[in-house]
Amino acid sequence: MNIGQIAKMAQQMQTQMAQAQDELKETTLEATAGGGAVRIVITGAQEVRSVQIDPSAVDPDEVDMLQDLVMTAMNDAIGKSKELERERMGRIAGGMGLPPGMPGLSGFG
Repeated sequence: MNIGQIAKMAQQMQTQMAQAQDELKETTLEATAGGGAVRIVITGAQEVRSVQIDPSAVDPDEVDMLQDLVMTAMNDAIGKSKELERERMGRIAGGMGLPPGMPGLSGFG
């Protein structure tokens, strides 16, 4: 493989990664906690789009529990988003014949 081929592959990979990042910004994931009492919608780029709380979950005497449910749903949503990102970016790196965890691709693959 010559330097020209490597440069072309790097450029293709950069383009594909930019496309994947754009797709991640538009892809939404949902996570819930408390049997659906708290629902979080987040993008693949870890941007929270909505937080919905069932009115029956709001009890002034149990605010701590509600806060825990929101945090649990948020962490679950972020975890799903990160997994989606790893999957999409790993596919790009793998398609280029690059090993997972290659320097410069930290967190992808």
